[in-house]
Amino acid sequence: MNYRLLLIDDDQTLLKLLGQYLRESGFEVYEAPTGKDGLRLAYSERPDLVLLDVMLPGMDGWEVCARLREMTEVPVIMLTAKATESDKLRGFRLGVDDYVTKPFSFAELVARIQAVLSRLRVSDERAGVLVHGDIALDLKKFQATVAGQLLELTPTEFRLLEALVRRKGGVVSDEDLMHEVWGFDRDDPSLVRRYILLLRKKVERIPSNPVWVRTVRGFGYRLGTSPLSNTLRGTDEE
Repeated sequence: MNYRLLLIDDDQTLLKLLGQYLRESGFEVYEAPTGKDGLRLAYSERPDLVLLDVMLPGMDGWEVCARLREMTEVPVIMLTAKATESDKLRGFRLGVDDYVTKPFSFAELVARIQAVLSRLRVSDERAGVLVHGDIALDLKKFQATVAGQLLELTPTEFRLLEALVRRKGGVVSDEDLMHEVWGFDRDDPSLVRRYILLLRKKVERIPSNPVWVRTVRGFGYRLGTSPLSNTLRGTDEE
């Protein structure tokens, strides 16, 4: 599963080196040199975790964290040159999940990221809820919503959407969908394509111009993160 990370730090060298290391570790990474840029990316890209420097020009990390909490419960790891007890208490009151003191080992940071994401995944699964952007699935009630609007899905459509949501925006092949949704260890693109079209009719505002259930030509399908982010990037991947 490819998790999306948002790295907010004004140190251009750190952005480049750490961003490259995180990508090589299997993450999708968005980078922002200022708090305002970070908030814009947090809104448009809906990351799974935010790495946030405390000492930012203009809007500091504390204010960025407070504003993040107004719109999302995304996990936040603070990057700071000094982590005093008062700083940690302030951060925990804002909902910070972990602290990493600079300078730090990239390998240790990845371990901390994975630990936070693992706790989040276990918590969601225990609650029986899967979330990706504005899409939420209640696995106990077999209910799906987009931006709070309830979707009327058949059991097969629900399983198909669940398989996509579990990938958190990663691409899922026809073969993997056949195995996870129908239990077949074979590739039947026509069957998958037919149900993708049916799902789009219920999820998309304009099924012929999908912003949620996206086709990635030659690879399979993936979920967009939000109508806004897909509109900004363009929707035609086919």
